[in-house]
Amino acid sequence: MPQSLFLVALVVDDYDRAKAFYCHCLDFDCLLDELQPEGKRWVVIKPKGGEGAALLLAQAADDRQRAAIGNQTGGRVGFFLKTDDFARDHAAMKEKGVRFLEEPRHEVYGTVAVFADPYGNTWDLIEHSS
Repeated sequence: MPQSLFLVALVVDDYDRAKAFYCHCLDFDCLLDELQPEGKRWVVIKPKGGEGAALLLAQAADDRQRAAIGNQTGGRVGFFLKTDDFARDHAAMKEKGVRFLEEPRHEVYGTVAVFADPYGNTWDLIEHSS
């Protein structure tokens, strides 16, 4: 039976704030934004034209969940955004205010730079070598 990872929850403080960052600054598509019971929403975003999993923006509902905002991976880079043109996307993201934590670096596997979302989660922007 074939399986695939299609959705990953990302705990955020506010649906609209998170949606604005990911859809404006990172140019993700919003696939769904539906009201749910008890004031919750089902907000699914995904890199434009990308393959792989989408993100479910999950607004924290209690103190335990709020404590996880920005630290879902214990301080490690937890998200990896693949691009076919590092220079283009790096420049566009910087222009939109995305905070990069380092200068781009060239590794054996490709070009990469770490950036942070508004919550402190760290991401790699990466273009793999051919």
